Amino acid sequence: MVSGLAPTVEALIGKEFPCLNHGFVRLLDVMGSDEAVVQAARVSYGAGTKKIHQDRGLIRYLMRHQHTTPFEMVEFKFHCKMPIFVARQWIRHRTASVNEYSLRYSRAINQFYLPEPAELKLQAQNNRQGRSSETVPSELQQKLFELIKGGTDKAWEDYEVLEQNGLSRELSRINLPLSLFTEWYWKIDLHNLLHFIKLRIDEHAQYEIRVYAQAIAEIVKIVVPMTWEAFEDYVLFARTFSRMESEILKKALEKTGTKIDWHELLKETTLSKGEKEEFLSKISALLKPASS
Repeated sequence: MVSGLAPTVEALIGKEFPCLNHGFVRLLDVMGSDEAVVQAARVSYGAGTKKIHQDRGLIRYLMRHQHTTPFEMVEFKFHCKMPIFVARQWIRHRTASVNEYSLRYSRAINQFYLPEPAELKLQAQNNRQGRSSETVPSELQQKLFELIKGGTDKAWEDYEVLEQNGLSRELSRINLPLSLFTEWYWKIDLHNLLHFIKLRIDEHAQYEIRVYAQAIAEIVKIVVPMTWEAFEDYVLFARTFSRMESEILKKALEKTGTKIDWHELLKETTLSKGEKEEFLSKISALLKPASS
């Protein structure tokens, strides 16, 4: 048990947040809190000279103006278990310290990711690196699932045969698929962790890594609630506009009392097709009625 932590945070240490069929996220340790962010920003302060609302205001100011260094003073250490293909996306966030389970020193574990039928989706036509929202036809689901399952079963059978015949572990592993689960210790500061969450919790991120980002987000919002609130308000649910987009918004605001034709306004710009689609998506999100 880690000492010196708030009871709500202490209760998180070692707690398993299940992810996918064999995976999980566990918080192993945390250094710092919202107070550490404030302390770093102020450098030093006397006891009793501040109030909670002042701390909250300072944290919100830091987040709003992208003064990120104070957030780097808080660190999280996680134990995570995920499919190898998720780990390869995850490791692209290079601002963390990682120690991964080694298949050179240890035997592989017979655990593979098998997607649920609802996640067997067709290739997106307008996004070469992602799936669409359209599920594989029901008559094909079982066939494709059995193909995936059969591949992992055969790969594991071959792995055991290679090992039983004395082949080294570092070579016996080479036919194991990306669906095999790996695990690691992952240590990262709060600033870079929030950046990871922002990118990987986004609806455009692959579903499987979103599951892990959402689990981590649940932990972060308990450990640093004031920082998380500011992150949601100024980063996660915020919208930014480029200079060209700001000019379009300015023209739209000048059209008082008339219905705005966004497509017509976009004709007058030099934005690319992709930029226009992104702008309309942001406008649509802004104009979408709040959920009850």
